[in-house]
Amino acid sequence: MNKKVAIITGASRGIGAATAKLFAKNGFTVCINYKSNFKAANLVAGEIKSDGGNCIIVQADVSNENDVIRLFETVDKKLGAITVLVNNAGILKKQSRLQDMTAHRINEILTTNVTSYFLCAREAVKKMSTKQQGLGGVIVNVSSGAAKSGSPNEYIDYAASKGAIDTLTLGLSREVADEGIRVNCVRPGLIYTDMHADGGESERVERLKNIIPMQRGGKASEVAEAIFWLASDKASFSTGNFLDLAGGL
Repeated sequence: MNKKVAIITGASRGIGAATAKLFAKNGFTVCINYKSNFKAANLVAGEIKSDGGNCIIVQADVSNENDVIRLFETVDKKLGAITVLVNNAGILKKQSRLQDMTAHRINEILTTNVTSYFLCAREAVKKMSTKQQGLGGVIVNVSSGAAKSGSPNEYIDYAASKGAIDTLTLGLSREVADEGIRVNCVRPGLIYTDMHADGGESERVERLKNIIPMQRGGKASEVAEAIFWLASDKASFSTGNFLDLAGGL
């Protein structure tokens, strides 16, 4: 694979933004996907370009099937064959116990955090599969330590959505292993990102850092490094695997 092309979903902030910058720094042409915050996505693109990297910005709600198809068609036309997909887009709602969650909230979490990964992975497989004239490629899913803890009293819906991503990773990795496609997953723990503010507690990592064996929260750049390693040839015999980035938690 000569030209390296990566689609990073939800790349306007946090782990997605850090990942887009790292891939661009390492010679990838990057598609920065965002749903609504063009200003933030444009800032990431500006940093990449000022650092000598190449990227495009594509708006798409990746929980919407038509938007996903358009996203992949746009990248195909503008950048060429995709070699890496990083499924990262996701949302978090206000901290809540299950008994207070509405069906609307639960469905929004599942559609945004699960359906989007399935749709993007589907389109990536179509373009990467060596059985469909593709050149192979890598999918890295961003799950969460919440998939293992369950996030009681805070985000059981979010945690369940990430549990689904773990299962998707396992199943898909085996489904496409002989088609030149590797599928792996990172499970970040308590990472300093803006997402915690979406849950109503911007200082959540500070509050909980003492329960982390390493006694600190993680950085988005540290998660990006793990994603990049899984996507690289250095991880060429790794598929269906999980990297926990939680400081020992």
